[in-house]
Amino acid sequence: MKLAIGPLLYYWPRQSTLAFYADMADAPVDIVYLGETVCSRRHELRLADWLEIAEILTAAGKEVVLSSQVLVESESDLKTLRRIAGQGNFRVEANDMGAVHLLTRGDAPATDWIAGPTLNIFNPVTLDMFADLGATRWVAPPEMSRQQIAELRAGLGHAVEVEIFAHGRLPLAYSARCFTARHYNLQKDTCEFRCLEFADGIPLKTREGAPFLTLNGIQTQSAHVHTLLGDLPAVVADGIDILRISPQGENTLEIVNLFRKAIDGLVPPLKALHDALPLLPDEPCNGFWHGRPGVEQYVSS
Repeated sequence: MKLAIGPLLYYWPRQSTLAFYADMADAPVDIVYLGETVCSRRHELRLADWLEIAEILTAAGKEVVLSSQVLVESESDLKTLRRIAGQGNFRVEANDMGAVHLLTRGDAPATDWIAGPTLNIFNPVTLDMFADLGATRWVAPPEMSRQQIAELRAGLGHAVEVEIFAHGRLPLAYSARCFTARHYNLQKDTCEFRCLEFADGIPLKTREGAPFLTLNGIQTQSAHVHTLLGDLPAVVADGIDILRISPQGENTLEIVNLFRKAIDGLVPPLKALHDALPLLPDEPCNGFWHGRPGVEQYVSS
């Protein structure tokens, strides 16, 4: 079973981002997704920088994938998307239908790209359609349960790699409006790049003080941290190909090591989960995997 580092969902300072990927070059991960998927105003790294990081990670033996932006809102966004789709050196994770169109049109369409989690693929007919267009890997939407994923795979007519969201705050929704800017009573286009101040987003609580959501620019995330560390026996039994770990502000490398040790049988999964708890920015949850409310932490009997 392979481990993947998902695209960085937060806005980190340039040096922090470069240091993170330097760590990932030596980490026990097989795949690294690169690129800005949330907000085009995040310019600490440009596409040329992501491509340079991609070359370094490739030299370190990692498979590198360039992830496209989820919401394409301007001509400049589209220009970047065209460059990603046309660069030809690295596989692309398509996160909207514009990316799919660019990858599959023309005389030489891509035949080895990844259908990202925001394409909203929930049944085998749809996934087979994307496979006909050249998708060879599918990243399941994080709200899909174990049973739903198993049923979809059983109905497939193509051999497609399956990747699931195994660790990180759940990306729940995207909006044209920026919630972080709104939090500071700023306009989206004059946001002062306030996201740089929050390595794990802005926690949002209920009136009673309970964790509720996390604000990350135009993206809304869960407050709790989804993790399948304790569920690895079921994940392995289902034959899932790839587990995605989403970067967090601190301790991502330690989380990766716990997953690797648990998968390799060096640490019992429940102990790995116990050891991970002090490393999380909030409480754990795994409800979606079990077909329950995502906020729940469900322990199989």
